[in-house]
Amino acid sequence: MKHILLIDDDASMRSLLTDYLSQHAFRVTGIGDSGHLPRILGSDPVDLVIVDLNLGHEDGLEIIRRLSTNSDAPAIIISGDRIEEADKVVGLELGAVDYITKPFGTREFLARVRASLRPRQAISSKRERRIYSFGDWVLNMKLRKLVLSGTTEVKLTAGEFNLLTAFLRSPRQVLSREQLLAASRVHDEEVFDRSIDVLILRLRRKLEADPSRPHLIKTERGAGYVFDADVTLTDRA
Repeated sequence: MKHILLIDDDASMRSLLTDYLSQHAFRVTGIGDSGHLPRILGSDPVDLVIVDLNLGHEDGLEIIRRLSTNSDAPAIIISGDRIEEADKVVGLELGAVDYITKPFGTREFLARVRASLRPRQAISSKRERRIYSFGDWVLNMKLRKLVLSGTTEVKLTAGEFNLLTAFLRSPRQVLSREQLLAASRVHDEEVFDRSIDVLILRLRRKLEADPSRPHLIKTERGAGYVFDADVTLTDRA
């Protein structure tokens, strides 16, 4: 039985969604804030986290940010008043797999939950063994781990990982924004043009010594971006 963690400070909404999901063969833990989040994640494996964006004294986006680095569980954002595109872009680029605006029907909500829990398309075993190296960096595809100088691990969100992978597969080639949008997509429903700008900025901050003067991810005016580095690919069992 899949375990869903629901974080919503509205007790009536939390009770409604908990009861509904429980009726459809899910085990649900409902909490009003993130205070117990580390304990729950550390003691009871969670398959999906649902976070309300406005939690009184907390911002749901900060919870999503922490989840993207501390947990592999997918996350869904629900929100009743922050429905602007900018909020959606930030939430999705922080690692959420879906963004649901209130009011929503319970059947649609259930369908989105099931879609978020659906296994991602399987990667071939050969691709899983791939190791990309560039400069002092190593990206392990199977472990989804980016390491600097063999010791320092740098956490990547799903979007950042997909974007970096797209660059590493086509080094020194100009990739259009449309190509990068398709490559960095972490779900199938909503993709925004500005999300690439956000991802590029975040990735530069993690890879570049001086993000304002990038040497790895360079902008080609009117064309897109190019990853300007020698990339080595190895396959390991």
